[in-house]
Amino acid sequence: MHQHPLTASAPAKLILCGEHAVVYGCPAIALPLADVRAVATVAAGQQGEGLRLVAPDLNEAWGVHEQPTNPLSELALTVAAQLGLGQADLTITLRSQIPLASGMGSGAAIATALVRTLTQYAGQEWDADRIAALVYASEQRFHGTPSGIDNTVVAHERAIWFERRSPKPLIEPLTIGAPFTLVVGDTGVRSATHLPVGAVRTAWQADPVHYETLFAGVALLVSQARSALAKGDSATLGGLLNQNQALLEQIGVSSPELERLIHAARQAGALGAKLSGAGWGGIMLALAHPTQAATIAAALCEAGAVRVLTTVVG
Repeated sequence: MHQHPLTASAPAKLILCGEHAVVYGCPAIALPLADVRAVATVAAGQQGEGLRLVAPDLNEAWGVHEQPTNPLSELALTVAAQLGLGQADLTITLRSQIPLASGMGSGAAIATALVRTLTQYAGQEWDADRIAALVYASEQRFHGTPSGIDNTVVAHERAIWFERRSPKPLIEPLTIGAPFTLVVGDTGVRSATHLPVGAVRTAWQADPVHYETLFAGVALLVSQARSALAKGDSATLGGLLNQNQALLEQIGVSSPELERLIHAARQAGALGAKLSGAGWGGIMLALAHPTQAATIAAALCEAGAVRVLTTVVG
C-alpha cells in the first residue's frame, strides 16, 4: 500500500469504422488517442469516510456507499473488494480531457483509469483483459448494450480489430503499413450512447432483414479497411470511410451537425470522412494528407466544430 497519491491514466478512443454493426457480431476497427486522456489519482482519505470519488470537472463528490448504484461507485467497490481495500479510507479524484458523450470513450477511459490507480495503490498489476472485463460490466450500466469495443481498445491501448463473440470477444492487433493523419471534429452536440444504440436495436427488431443487410455491408468494408491499413493505402481507406458514413446514415445514427462537418472536410480535401461513435452528435473524423490537415481543421472550425484535434496513427 502507498501513503502518497498515485496517478494512473487511460486514453481516449476513436472507432475508425464499424460502429453499431459491431453490436450485432460484425467487426470494427478502433484506435487509441494516446495524447487525449482521463486521469485518476488515489490518496489517503479522512478516517472513517471510506471510499470517496471526486470529479472536479463535474463539480461533484460523493461517498461510494452514499451512491452505491452509481456505475463508478459499483466499479470502485468491486475493485476495492478484489484488492482487499474494502474498508480503506481513500479518495479518488477523476479528471478527463475527453469530452463527455462525444464518441471518444470518455466513460471507459475514466473507469479504466480508476481501476488502474486502485491496483497501483494495492501494489498489484492486472492485465488488460481483466481490466477490460470489469470496465465492460460498468459500461453496461451506462449504455445498456455496449459493443465492448470502448473498454477493449482503452484497456489495451493499441489499434485493434474487434469482434463481439461469446464467451469473450475476438481482439487482434492491427498492422498499419504507413502512418496516417486523422482530423477529428466535435459537433458540440451531446447524445448519451444508449439512446442511438437503443434506437438501432428497436429498428432492427422491427425490420431485421433490412438492418442485417446494412450491417453486412459495414462488415465487408471494415474487412477491406483492414487490408488498406496493412498496405498503407490511404486513398482506398478514404473511400471506405465515405461508404461507411453512407451506411450509418441509412442505419439512422447521423445528424445534420455531423453531416455539415463531414461535407466541409471532404470539400477541404479529406480523403474520406465519417461520424465516429454512437452518432446523433458527438464527433466525426476525416482522413487527411498531412499537408492538408491544417486546411481541413480550419474548414471544420468554420463549419461549426467546437473543438478540432489532429492526430497521427501508426
